[in-house]
Amino acid sequence: MAQNKTVPTKSSVTGFIESIPDATRRADAQLLARLMKDVAGEDAKMWGPAIIGFGSYHYCYESGREGDMPLIGFSPRKAATVLYNAMQGSEAQALLARLGKHTTGKGCLYIKKLADVDTDVLKSMLVESFAAVSKRHQS
Repeated sequence: MAQNKTVPTKSSVTGFIESIPDATRRADAQLLARLMKDVAGEDAKMWGPAIIGFGSYHYCYESGREGDMPLIGFSPRKAATVLYNAMQGSEAQALLARLGKHTTGKGCLYIKKLADVDTDVLKSMLVESFAAVSKRHQS
């Protein structure tokens, strides 16, 4: 079985964020990192070359594939910032309806710029999602 590419690394989160060429995307990443740190109550780690994650959980699929992933995280991609595990919990759909301009796909939330969304709603989503994922993956 292939090795997982999304694993925690020793790379600098600050260095990664500072290397983002687009000023808006860089500022959004700084704000998201602070927001997620507040929600998770712990510092960020780089997961693979481009995901900033908070907390972690172990998964194991019926296929036998297993690994670790951040409880919540994001990646400031060129087209949009991708948020991972941001749509979990019973209120996710209601909160998405109030979030603002975004798209979704395969469990991910895509935001072109944070100015397009209500950051209070986003924080509520992150709080609920972090709690739901944490509860689901308690050891």
